[in-house]
Amino acid sequence: MSMYASAGIILGVMVIVYIAAKAFKLSTELSMFSAAVAGALAGGFWIPARHIAEGAMTYLDINLIFITATLFMNILKESGGIAYVVRRVLKRFHKYRALLLILLTFILLIPGALTGAGSVTVLITGSLVAVVLYYMGISKVRTAAIVFILAGLSAAAPPVSLWAMMTAAGVNMPYVGFFIPLLIPCVLAALITIFILGWKGTETDINKAFEELPVPPEKMNWTRIIIPFLIFFGLIFIGRKWPHQSPVVGLPLMFLCSAAAAYFLSPIKLNVFKISRETIDQLLPLIGTLTCAGILVQIMTLTGVRGFLAVTTVTLPVIIVFSTLWILLPVSEAVLMWGAAPVIGVPLILLFNSMGMNPVIALAGMSLIWPLGDALPPTAIIGRLTVSVVGFDGSYLKFLKQCLVPAVIIMILGTLMVLYSKDLSFLTG
Repeated sequence: MSMYASAGIILGVMVIVYIAAKAFKLSTELSMFSAAVAGALAGGFWIPARHIAEGAMTYLDINLIFITATLFMNILKESGGIAYVVRRVLKRFHKYRALLLILLTFILLIPGALTGAGSVTVLITGSLVAVVLYYMGISKVRTAAIVFILAGLSAAAPPVSLWAMMTAAGVNMPYVGFFIPLLIPCVLAALITIFILGWKGTETDINKAFEELPVPPEKMNWTRIIIPFLIFFGLIFIGRKWPHQSPVVGLPLMFLCSAAAAYFLSPIKLNVFKISRETIDQLLPLIGTLTCAGILVQIMTLTGVRGFLAVTTVTLPVIIVFSTLWILLPVSEAVLMWGAAPVIGVPLILLFNSMGMNPVIALAGMSLIWPLGDALPPTAIIGRLTVSVVGFDGSYLKFLKQCLVPAVIIMILGTLMVLYSKDLSFLTG
């Protein structure tokens, strides 16, 4: 039997076991782990403990970034900083709809951009912004669509973009040069989304909005909020300005420094152990998914399935790859969640690189499309979380219909970035 036929059979076993696991209502994490073990058994490797352990550690650095960044944002939220920002923005700009929508866009983008998780955006700022949008005359279903789309874009935005980081790691490409290629399309798509869905409405009912928004501590001010962010971006600036004169400070330590600053600057006493425990509970599905995705990719490499997928993708007609990109990426995200990046993204980037395209721009375009799959069954974790947080109790299909127009625009924008990645190379600096 040829190695291609063998790898194909192992891949078929992994797919069947994954589908069967989902049919028995197992979580995505356990389904991926079951598929990995089945693949190892089908390949004659029994249960390779060493490879399972190595795979579980593949994305340890990314997990540390998520944990420390989310801890920082949760401390800021518990201290009243997020509520303070939302209330001040609403009070100052409630008469200027366009400006208010722009500022609310950035309030939604920042948590996910710093943590890499759209769920953090939904939980940290989504509920507060949803109150403001509702009292701007925007329906619950449109509010839910706005929060979901912007939460996805925030997860794709720099400095922490999970899909770009995982795919780059899979092809041994440094996570460098992604900031501008991710920032510009994410901000552009976010503004287009919020103006399409949120422009029509009524005059903002500021009094009712203030009644529902949490009241921050009296001593909370802009200084207490800005200083932790200055520390974070200051450490980044120092590392890039004087790379050989300054010690290497990774993103997890940077976020911990910012979290410590937010804790000590808080106007109220915080229980840091409780916040830390809640942070881990909040991120457990994400950490589990990344851990199991690492195991799956490791077993796929061991059995030759990863190489089989790479060769198959590279040899596909280019027209098929480009014409199905807008379907393949969201669907793979809906099935594998963040595991879609190393499984699907790696062979695609290898293909684009072999064609002479700019892999950084192409990957940035793909990262723009992937988050849309978080609203699709069978997982739909971020979509259902958004609907719950916003308080929309109508049909989920109605929510998906509201997301359709912005989603199509985002898919077109992402696909164009892939197609014209070579012409957009100047964005990498």
